[in-house]
Amino acid sequence: MYLKNIHLRQFRNYPDQKVVFDAPKTILVGNNAQGKSNLLEAVELLSTLKSHRATRDRDLILDSKPMGQIDATLERQTGSIELALTMRSQARRLCKINGEPLRRHLDFLSVLNVVQFSCLDLELVRGGPEVRRHWIDRLVIQLEPIYAHILQQYNQILRQRNALLKSSKEIRKTHFSEPLDKMHSMEFETPEAQNREEFPIRNSELALWDAQLATAGARVIRRRDRILDRLIPLARNWHSSISGSTEVLDVKYVANIEVGQEFIAKDNLEGVRQAFLDKIQQRAIAEKIQGTTLVGPHRDDITFTINNTPARQYGSQGQQRTLVLALKLAELQLIEEVVGEPPLLLLDDVLAELDLNRQNQLLETIQERFQTLITTTHLGAFDSQWLQQTQILTVVAGQIHQF
Repeated sequence: MYLKNIHLRQFRNYPDQKVVFDAPKTILVGNNAQGKSNLLEAVELLSTLKSHRATRDRDLILDSKPMGQIDATLERQTGSIELALTMRSQARRLCKINGEPLRRHLDFLSVLNVVQFSCLDLELVRGGPEVRRHWIDRLVIQLEPIYAHILQQYNQILRQRNALLKSSKEIRKTHFSEPLDKMHSMEFETPEAQNREEFPIRNSELALWDAQLATAGARVIRRRDRILDRLIPLARNWHSSISGSTEVLDVKYVANIEVGQEFIAKDNLEGVRQAFLDKIQQRAIAEKIQGTTLVGPHRDDITFTINNTPARQYGSQGQQRTLVLALKLAELQLIEEVVGEPPLLLLDDVLAELDLNRQNQLLETIQERFQTLITTTHLGAFDSQWLQQTQILTVVAGQIHQF
């Protein structure tokens, strides 16, 4: 796939800017805070409808205008595709493909496939579990767009179940703050009545949310594990290549529930679901006391080890950079295998984070195989021969020009 052009209007710091991509590799050169990363963010939005830097559309629109617009032309093996995304500060987004409005945003996802690599991706190793969950979820959406709906469904159920547990906790706090004479009267109540006062949630009401959470959560777990199962061998091969076969990478999906691998491997949804329900029963009292859901894929993690040593705690900066680079190269390879076309690669000021060996490994892999957009503050990191087939653009205060 090849992004032929992009047109930004009232987006971030771009009032009205069109860019035509006339080479497989485009380098955006400029000082910090000029708008280089904003252009990559626009491409990311066209792929996933998500920004890793903002959660609200009004934060993406220039100067509090009522709307912003991103239009692009994409060339795929099936032909040319026109993409349009309208962000409105006071209304729902509007997505169009070839001029036709889409009723479901799901149909817009992954028409354009991208892999983004920035200095922030080092948090994949150093950061908390939520960073790694966010990373794998974005990859799954690229490969299985229906997963966006599954994940949204799970999060909605989770919010409603949490609201029920939280309200129960608030009621219980109010109850225990009542006068002592009322508390003493509880001594003469039956144990069943006391338990109802202590945890004022009807079992049937909570069981309804338990069943829904387990069903949706099992689908999330299964899809995450399935994609990781395909990604891990690729990442290991890349890691071995970059490290000169001196290090062995291992990646594991650490589910919050105890699921037999045979259930996931055989796509046994009911087996995963039952394990989910069993764990909910084990943590039932703790959930009611804390007023929140303690079981589910929103608490899962992914661990990385190098030569059987945890990379997060003990990996050097060089090892951590090698690990993340291997993951990104594996993403590129996996998306190409699944989709049948090479995705776009977005490199956001990342070459400065890599030493010469890792830079060469990355640039040699790219060659002419992947259309690549790169941001940088200077061209010194690039070999002159590599620059020959490259479009160079300068970015100054929301204006883009040929170098």
